[in-house]
Amino acid sequence: MYIFITIIILLAAILMILIVLVQKSKGGGLASGFSSSNQIMGVRKTTDFLEKTTWILAATILVLSILTAKFTASHANAPQSEVDVQQTQPLNPATAPDVTPTVPVPSQTVPSQPAEAPATQPNN
Repeated sequence: MYIFITIIILLAAILMILIVLVQKSKGGGLASGFSSSNQIMGVRKTTDFLEKTTWILAATILVLSILTAKFTASHANAPQSEVDVQQTQPLNPATAPDVTPTVPVPSQTVPSQPAEAPATQPNN
C-alpha cells in the first residue's frame, strides 16, 4: 500500500509540474493562446480550470503524504527479519540468581581494656 500511494504521489507531482508550466503568471499561459479565438471554455474558464486543478493536485499530494506517514509509523515496530521475530523466553524466578542488594554491616569490635602504657623503669 505504501508503494502504491508513493507512485500516485509521484504521478500527481509530475502532472502538477506540467500544469504549472502551462500556466503563466498573471493568467497568461495557456489561456493567452485562446484570446484571439472564441473557444467553448473561453479564456477565463481555462485559467480557472488550471488553477483549480493545481489546488486539487496540491491537496491530493498533501493528503497522500500524510497517509504514507501513517503507514510508515504503523509499520515501524513490525519485525523486519527472522532475528527480530524470535523472542527470548522469560526467566524462571525459581532458577534466577539472587540479586537483592545487601548492605554490609560493619563488624562491631568490643573495645578492650585500654592498653596500659609500658612501665618505665626509674633511672637509678
